[in-house]
Amino acid sequence: MQNRGIEHHWVCHGRYVRRSASRYRGHAGADRTRSSPRRGAVNDNGCVLEMTREDFEELVAQALDRVPPELTRLMDNVAVFVEDEPPAHDPDLLGLYEGTPLTERGEWYAGVLPDRITVYRGPTIRLVESEGGGRDLVVEEVEVTVVHEIAHHFGIDDERLHALGYG
Repeated sequence: MQNRGIEHHWVCHGRYVRRSASRYRGHAGADRTRSSPRRGAVNDNGCVLEMTREDFEELVAQALDRVPPELTRLMDNVAVFVEDEPPAHDPDLLGLYEGTPLTERGEWYAGVLPDRITVYRGPTIRLVESEGGGRDLVVEEVEVTVVHEIAHHFGIDDERLHALGYG
């Protein structure tokens, strides 16, 4: 996949999926998110992890490309975005899903805006820095976050995701 700017899109078997932010609201109005666990103080290892917005967007695109085709074929009406920072009230938020999960859609579901998945660059980089990690750990965190938020699109809740290791 080529490096693309934020306004370009990722196409999931003919379904529009664009990279750039969001919040999940299902029928009950609940939020479905992935936040970084609180892990104590930042390590003072003298290293600062630097990653451009474009590099981070490419990692998100690569994580999306690794989702099995059997699943991406089932994804419907969802856009994926990258933002630098989450809302101020939740600074540790790594990812967010806003929309109506596939399991809750019925005959009434038509003419609605796409669901939104957002992956947040800042908290992901800070989490990896706090663990003394590098680019490989950023790749891992992005992949887990992308899978986590896609799982919400399929109707899988946080409890189940934590049990599967995608918490």
